[in-house]
Amino acid sequence: MIWHRSVNGVSIRAVSLQAVGVGKSFGSFLALKDVTLDVGRGEFLTLLGPSGSGKTTFLMIVAGFEQPTVGRLMSDGEDITRRSAETRSFGMVFQGYALFPHMTVAQNIAFPLQVRKTPRDVIARRVAEIVERVGLNGHEGKLPAKLSGGQQQRVALARALVFEPSVLLLDEPFSALDKHLRGRMQDEVKRLHQEFGTTFIFVTHDQSEALSLSSRIAIFNHGELLQIAAPQEVYERPTSRFVAEFLGEINLLPVEDVGHCHIGTGGLFEGGRLVGPRQDHARGSGVLAVRPEHMSVADRCPAGANGVTASVAATTYLGASTRLGLVTRGGTRLTVTLPAEDAARTLANGPDLWVTWPVTKGFLLPEEGAEQLAVTGV
Repeated sequence: MIWHRSVNGVSIRAVSLQAVGVGKSFGSFLALKDVTLDVGRGEFLTLLGPSGSGKTTFLMIVAGFEQPTVGRLMSDGEDITRRSAETRSFGMVFQGYALFPHMTVAQNIAFPLQVRKTPRDVIARRVAEIVERVGLNGHEGKLPAKLSGGQQQRVALARALVFEPSVLLLDEPFSALDKHLRGRMQDEVKRLHQEFGTTFIFVTHDQSEALSLSSRIAIFNHGELLQIAAPQEVYERPTSRFVAEFLGEINLLPVEDVGHCHIGTGGLFEGGRLVGPRQDHARGSGVLAVRPEHMSVADRCPAGANGVTASVAATTYLGASTRLGLVTRGGTRLTVTLPAEDAARTLANGPDLWVTWPVTKGFLLPEEGAEQLAVTGV
């Protein structure tokens, strides 16, 4: 059964989706490998990964434009794997907008309703409502060529939402927009999701976009689903080195003799012990990963914190902040981002300093090529 709720007097539909062992091959090329995930009713799920990771292929399978080679796609428990795109009635916003150039804004938005043989008076009412909600008043009679990129994007969103789809699929819809307009449209899409309550599945390769918009993020690479979790969890507790490095800057400190202690799990780095939150599965060696914004610099290491000595090798002024490039005595390179004024004071004290961070802000990852960490004991 389709889930309904009312927003501003309008009945909103949403469904849950489930992919079960979905795979897709194009000849000898395996584009998707055994993808299994659930999409909750009304959630905003982002598919994130580099080019060629399989995220768009998966979206096309959900849309019905591609058929999986293996596996099933379920909607509220019903198998829709072989159902055509037209009968799924999912909304779609394409990367290039795909507006009809010979149709006005109003005609473009009305098209999905006309295809569904909706009565004319209902079409007129719904088009007027959606035009108001996406901020296109006064542009109804214009052709797409007369609109800005942001306005064209709003038309594409309005056309995809006007027939009240149970799922809205968005394939990198902001890739052609400049940075300022992209930020505004991200805010707009987030607002529309909250207002309409529709299940959104969004594809992007932009990490900050995924972190700011999503209720959950699914990370893809080489056709595999590596991790799916809330934005804060995938950023602060990635389960693989690829996810850690793909989601922004990261400092990786190789550690040996990994094991448990009374405050967590850690290992030896350049003769000293570094500790992160307790992890029940660990191996004799790995890497302790720390985000640059969680590190600070000082002339000594505070009690109860992790700390390594390092020298400043480079500085990059970023306006409100300064990025410090540092090198430990063993040659490990680190990056620390500080407010510009703090960085200036730090550099005035000389190039040698302590890099410190709280025990709670690091996380252990396996060495590259290793699948997991296993405890050796302390």
